[in-house]
Amino acid sequence: MSDLLYAWYGDDFTGSTDVLECLAEGGVPAVLCLRSPTPDLLAAFPDVRAVGLASDSRSRPPEWMDAHLPGNFAALQALGAAVVHYKTCSTFDSAPQRGSIGRATEIGLAAMGGPVPILVGAPDLRRYLIFGTLFAAAGEAVYRIDRHPTMAHHPATPMHEADLRRHLAAQTALPVALIDLPTLQAGKAADLFAGADPGSAVLIDGVDAASLGEAGRILWAEAGRRPLFGVGSSGLTQALLAAWREAGLASGTAGAADLAPVDRLLVVSGSCSPVTSGQIGVALEAGYHGIALSPDLLVGSEAAAHQAVTAAVSALAEGQSCVLYTARGPLAGGEAAGDELGRALGRMLRRIVTAAGLTRVLLAGGDTSSHAVAELELDALTWAARLQRGAPLCRAHAAGSPLDGLELVLKGGQIGSPEFFERVRLGA
Repeated sequence: MSDLLYAWYGDDFTGSTDVLECLAEGGVPAVLCLRSPTPDLLAAFPDVRAVGLASDSRSRPPEWMDAHLPGNFAALQALGAAVVHYKTCSTFDSAPQRGSIGRATEIGLAAMGGPVPILVGAPDLRRYLIFGTLFAAAGEAVYRIDRHPTMAHHPATPMHEADLRRHLAAQTALPVALIDLPTLQAGKAADLFAGADPGSAVLIDGVDAASLGEAGRILWAEAGRRPLFGVGSSGLTQALLAAWREAGLASGTAGAADLAPVDRLLVVSGSCSPVTSGQIGVALEAGYHGIALSPDLLVGSEAAAHQAVTAAVSALAEGQSCVLYTARGPLAGGEAAGDELGRALGRMLRRIVTAAGLTRVLLAGGDTSSHAVAELELDALTWAARLQRGAPLCRAHAAGSPLDGLELVLKGGQIGSPEFFERVRLGA
């Protein structure tokens, strides 16, 4: 597939669909693979210009990355894409022993060379990087990431450092340079990037479309000289899209999809975010049937899972939408059950969808969604429609499976308006 512009490896499934949405709305046809992008799998998507591979690496230790990332990066590189992108969350939450972005950067650099650009700012998601310091919105306010009301207290990877060079220094010994906003605005960034140590990473500020556009021009020019490995949020995708539009490579748009409502929606949430908690509250007030799940019981007891599945199928059979949730906001007792919980939610999801004949579902929570979707044994996802930025409606592809054609929304904890669940149901 030598005509590919771009390939990306998502460190979770929700963030992977964020890139899928950016590409679709930029007029770049793309497919997100949920298993290795083999020729047989990609033969079903002959017109794509970008290929992604979703993973759960943001919840994995460095040893897992050492075992899995080299082969996955090689598989994407073998497709012939000009750019391979290790896609991270725009809040950049990670830690030395869990989801280490530093370790992933080292592995990518060893495979494809450097310097490695790191672009985190995603203004359309209200994430801003200036002078190497990350800021993110919560409601109407914008906070430094180490003072963010949710991310500073994340149950798995709390962000205690907003200077991303210092944050990365705890995860890698690679030197990390900075191209700051004044350098971008002065037109001096290209020379600075060209002169960077090939064994280093280069963090690039991003606060608006102009700064992303300048970064995109630099990176796309570099990709014309060598295969480029980059790290960062969907802001990196947006930067490249700007360069592709200038080059006439992405001049179209996906257009608006005609999305019909469904009579019942199933929501499965493993999120501890206050944003998701508010959405659950709004849905319950609107008549959704709520089923509170104990993470400990769900992981340890098949009887508890069976009881929840039976209750959900019964409510759905009566025409009610249903929301299953493991938390209503931050956990008082620390970290959630992680991958085991996600897998348990995925097995429940599969049983409920099959028994109730559902056509559309919503999963909330980054880590748990990644593990849950893996239990569905899907081949790939494609973009179907825009709902709210960062949480598109996707269509499942699974040859020979009853889940083929299922519509899914994968929502990060911080994404969406209070009434988002109903918007998904109505397709509005």
